[in-house]
Amino acid sequence: MKAIQVRAYGGPEVLELSEVPTPSPGPGQALVAIKAIGVNPVDVYLHTGAYTRKIALPYTPGSDAAGIIESVAAGVPFQPGDRVYINGTGVYAEKAVVDAGRVFALPAALSFEQGAAIGVPFATAHRALFHSGEARKGETVLIHGASGGVGVAAVQIALAAGLTVIGTAGGPEGVAFLKSLGVQTALDHRAPGYLEGLQPNLIIEMLANQNLSEDLRIAAFRGRIVIIGSRGALNLDPRATMTKDLTVRGMSLFNMSDSERAAVHADLGKGFANGSLNPVIGQKFALADAAKAHAAVMAAGARGKIVLLP
Repeated sequence: MKAIQVRAYGGPEVLELSEVPTPSPGPGQALVAIKAIGVNPVDVYLHTGAYTRKIALPYTPGSDAAGIIESVAAGVPFQPGDRVYINGTGVYAEKAVVDAGRVFALPAALSFEQGAAIGVPFATAHRALFHSGEARKGETVLIHGASGGVGVAAVQIALAAGLTVIGTAGGPEGVAFLKSLGVQTALDHRAPGYLEGLQPNLIIEMLANQNLSEDLRIAAFRGRIVIIGSRGALNLDPRATMTKDLTVRGMSLFNMSDSERAAVHADLGKGFANGSLNPVIGQKFALADAAKAHAAVMAAGARGKIVLLP
């Protein structure tokens, strides 16, 4: 089968389409024929070696995908032919072996492309809002970068939970996109002073190295800021946290327990079933064009999820 292999840390040139053996499921695992693969910024951080975690070389990138169960080991609660989405490892491939606890039934209303957009984006958004951010109905949440994969998920989940949503995106097209999602206050982050007058109870921060100082300034008294993305360091005055009793928390899906993961995806499943959650697909690339997809996921102006098609 074909898969992307990373044999050295570096830029997009290290993403090589290779012929590799088809894996077989071990105890508690399923073999999934991949139909669509989700591209996440963390995929880029990992192959460049810039992430806090390192993966032993060589490896196949990717964690999010959707497809059809091909075979299962004894005791796995799926059958060949089942439509599923997965959040595992090594899914930039035509087939992948996944632990049963990271395989979830794909709702009939969702396409494989939409299924590939669930794992990291929706689980990250859910965990940021409710586990780290302790969001409560009626509060106001500011979602930076609300037009990207995680941002769209956060908007949909927050609206379904009864929060007032402020979202940021780049340019008039980005603002229009956010309004089409139902964002009550859509802001152009390229406009000077675009955050003036805001006092959100909760801020979901995708680019802390750029925005965190302003977040501290505008957050409401006893507000919460959840950092789920950063691309560098910054100088920060911590006194801003003191004057308003602010809470600043970081989060990573790598730290999520199996029981928490199961609970998050069970709750997400309710939203997919009732239609309040509906993954939005932006760009599609062939698996062989993984390098182009990685350039796209790091570029400004995202509109939904980027997927690879094997």
